[in-house]
Amino acid sequence: MSTDSVRLERWEEIERETVTNGIARQLFTGKRMMLAHVHLDKGAVVPTHSHENEQLTWIVRGSMKFWMGEGDEIKELLLSAGDVLYIPSNVPHKAEALEDTLDVDIFSPPRQDWLDGTDTYFQNQ
Repeated sequence: MSTDSVRLERWEEIERETVTNGIARQLFTGKRMMLAHVHLDKGAVVPTHSHENEQLTWIVRGSMKFWMGEGDEIKELLLSAGDVLYIPSNVPHKAEALEDTLDVDIFSPPRQDWLDGTDTYFQNQ
């Protein structure tokens, strides 16, 4: 087995992309998974969206409110530092930062829309 594809990077050296006023992210991607630091200012909203990717969300600092599902089956969840949330494929979800928050997201497979800039749901707020 070759170690040619092994990579080491430091978060402080990974470019921070501005997504919206109040949301920025840093991405570290392998072939079949993606790790993201998502920085949210208090009051920042991630609009309702869904994706084929499985998602793990870990709140490192701060707190967030999530709305999962749609229609009459919406579930509200409050997450604070230390909480981890699993979001299965294609489950609609929305989130709001209740305070300045660092959220670590893991996606499998990687979010191609984040990599190529086609994640237009942020502009549809």
